[in-house]
Formats: sequence, structure tokens, C-alpha cells
Amino acid sequence: MALDGCGLLCKYMLLIFNLIFALVGFVFLGLGLWLRFSDSTRAIFEFEALDSSTFVIAVTILITTGSVMLIVVVFGDYGACNEKRCALQIFSALVTILGITVVVLGVMNNSRLDEIGLRMGEFYSSIYVLYVANSDPVLAVTLTFIQKLLHCCGATGITSLDFAKETCPKPDTIWEHIKMDACPGVIINVFNDKAPLVMGLFVGTGVLLLLALICSSTLSKKLINSSTPQYMILTQPPPSHLEYIPTSTSISYSFPNQPVVFTPLTVANIPIVIT
Repeated sequence: MALDGCGLLCKYMLLIFNLIFALVGFVFLGLGLWLRFSDSTRAIFEFEALDSSTFVIAVTILITTGSVMLIVVVFGDYGACNEKRCALQIFSALVTILGITVVVLGVMNNSRLDEIGLRMGEFYSSIYVLYVANSDPVLAVTLTFIQKLLHCCGATGITSLDFAKETCPKPDTIWEHIKMDACPGVIINVFNDKAPLVMGLFVGTGVLLLLALICSSTLSKKLINSSTPQYMILTQPPPSHLEYIPTSTSISYSFPNQPVVFTPLTVANIPIVIT
């Protein structure tokens, strides 16, 4: 189906959105599955007393979020690449649900910053303890990412004595070669002192989902227009537009062998179709 410029723009924007969504979804799902089934962390899920712990809840959220994001990507890519309206409608419905969820989480996060900060600090501490005990490479990558993002080092912040100092970022000052900020405290402060930054993350995610929803709806409408056949309706012109045809004259044409005379039609002999 031929799409105009606006339709093609929405199509390619959906593909870029789905690419970003797919990368984030694979990271969330892969990390969650590794933390769930890794030998170093599997024992945590086998104790009923730890079913409600922060670590178990965080891993469950990672797996669920990653799975939902990949499902959204499947419908979005299939609908955009193959120009299927049904898939685009399902994609739009899923994106709408995700957008509502992001808004609800943003409101809850803004009203319970202290508790969420403590929970995230506990999650980091669980990852840190598991890495110190098992030296799992995936846990090392996770710690390195968190610590570089927040520019902190381990549970104590003492660079030279920390048990996971190889995952700490490079010091920016001379003093940071000796002492850096401890990550649990930094995580709690991010949620307490930088609430607008955290809220901006939710708002940015909501705006991205809204743009994807608009592009999906626009592309779906363009597909309807491009698939509708165009018809030309011919109507009888009004009598005032009919040319006067003379009846008193005749037109003759001479040919080499025989003259042929064409008698003009009168108005009464002209067939008129009433519409």
C-alpha cells in the first residue's frame, strides 16, 4: 500500500521506538531471568520467608516488565513493517495500558519517595552481598552499571578496602582515591533529594509512549485511506450547460469516390441519463 509522507514518517518512528523498547526489554528480561535462575541467587527464591523481600520483588518486576515490553515490540514491529491495522490496534492498546501504568507509578513514587528509596537501597545491598559471596560476572556488570551511573563505590565507600572495588568507577579527585560515597546512601538520596529528576524519568517515559500511540493511530488511519479505492462520479450537467445544436443545417464530407452526408442530431434525439 502506498503511504504518503506523514504515514512513512510515523512508520519509521514506530520502528525506532520499537528498537529502543526491544533493547531495554531484553536487558530487563535477561537480567531478571539470570537473577532468578542463577546458581548464586536461586536459593533466595526457595525460602518462603524471603518471598516478600525487596530482592524477590525487584526480580519479579524485571521479568514482568521485560516480557511485556517485548510483547509490545512484536505487535509494533509486525504492524509497522507489514502495515497490518489489527496488529497496530493491539499495539496501541498495550501502549495505552503501559502509559496508564507509568502515570500511576509516577504518582505513587512521588508520594512514597522515602520508602521507595529504602527499597532500592536494599536491592543494591542484596546484589552487592551476592557478588561478594559468589563473584558472579552478571552481578559484577550490574554493580558496575549502577555505581558508574551514580558515581559511588560499594557499601562503605572506602575505595581501597571495599570488597567489590573492581566494580567502582574511577575517582575524579584525589580524595576519592581514599573515600567515595557509599552506594546505598546515594540511592536513598537520589529518591529524597532529586525527586524532580525521578519524576522527570516517569514523565519522559510517558511522553515517549504517547508519541508511539499517536504514530500508531496515525499510521492506522493512513492505511485505511490508502486501501480505499477512489471512484469518479459522472453526473449529467445541468441544462444550462448543454450546447445548442443547430437543426437546420447539415454537414457534408466528400470522399474521393462517394460523398457522405451527416445529418446533425436534434436535441430530442440525444439520450439523457437521469441520475
